[in-house]
Amino acid sequence: MGINMGYDLIIIGGGPSGFFAALSAKEANPKARVAILEKTAVLLSKVRISGGGRCNVTHSCFDPLSLSKHYPRGEKEMIGPFHRFQPKDTIEWFASRGVVLKTEADGRMFPVTNSSETIIACLSNEAKRLGIEILLKQKITNIEKVDGAFLIHYKDQDPIFTQKLILATGSSKEGYAWAEKFGHSIHPAVPSLFTFNIPNSPLETLSGISFDQVKIQICGTSFFQKGPLLITHFGFSGPAALKLSAWAARYLFEKQYCVDLSIDWLPQNTVVETTIILQNLKKREPQKTLLAENPFHFPKSFWKLFLGKLDQERLNDISIKQLEALAAKLHADIYSVQGKTTNKEEFVTCGGVSLKEIHFKTMESKICPGLFFVGEILDIDGITGGFNFQNAWTTGFIAGSSV
Repeated sequence: MGINMGYDLIIIGGGPSGFFAALSAKEANPKARVAILEKTAVLLSKVRISGGGRCNVTHSCFDPLSLSKHYPRGEKEMIGPFHRFQPKDTIEWFASRGVVLKTEADGRMFPVTNSSETIIACLSNEAKRLGIEILLKQKITNIEKVDGAFLIHYKDQDPIFTQKLILATGSSKEGYAWAEKFGHSIHPAVPSLFTFNIPNSPLETLSGISFDQVKIQICGTSFFQKGPLLITHFGFSGPAALKLSAWAARYLFEKQYCVDLSIDWLPQNTVVETTIILQNLKKREPQKTLLAENPFHFPKSFWKLFLGKLDQERLNDISIKQLEALAAKLHADIYSVQGKTTNKEEFVTCGGVSLKEIHFKTMESKICPGLFFVGEILDIDGITGGFNFQNAWTTGFIAGSSV
């Protein structure tokens, strides 16, 4: 068996972070021989399915510090990288190559074509233009370090020798195994971005009703989120629930997704303020019912169910203690979570290579010189909205440029 000695850089993994690393490396050094190795027959598969086939390329958040706060894992580490390559740079990179992005009302950014194929074509054409070699169906059996470089072994062909190696293998077990082989520690992958299952929920009949702003907290912890909440036939969904699941992903995994949730339906008020509103209403409209008055403008079906036996009571017949209890429940309404519900966004996991072991100015390993990591193989994950792709572009750009 001979050895192919010719590569300056090999990237293992043909996803968005791997592609961007290859393109950035080749732009920084056009003479370098660069190759992407992909184990499947298809490149950029996650790009293809993202955003329902539209590809949520990034998010219109242009302050690095604010941007970093959308990452449950990696928030501190990504501040520096985002100062070097952030959504503004992503927009400009694609625009300079003929791909215009548009911003939707919630800040998510898509190609104006509404097609992920536009992004795939752009990346593929750039790779071709720059002379990046793309090798598909690569069944790697082993990687070893020899004389400061890397030897990639195959079952039925000659090994490949490369000076530098970037692992862009996402959450694949092979990628984790190679990282461990070179001395890295791995945080086990667990699901992130999921919805909460509440069997026999008293709100089950209200499926489809949403609230613009609630506070949702895991009882006995400091994990909470504020934002829109959706009541579903199985429990709670919507941005507040998804964000809470992301930040508390490891805690929820440890608890086997059995926790109590406290919902504050009026986070803009204190319990005292809510109590005063109810007491003043009792004085002002003693003959009216709480259901009819609906002082907090809740959806009527929710308010009726929440009031229970008080729904038809005249305010004059409701005691101050009952009003105080009602106010307390409005700010701490407890629900028992028993399991998570599969959500269409749940291809996101938290876990991967420990961030303490990475130089974030270069994305190079602190343990194994010449080895770099980009994208989801790192223990970095963002909430839904284009943040995970931005992590791919940013880490890919920095690693490629640094190599």
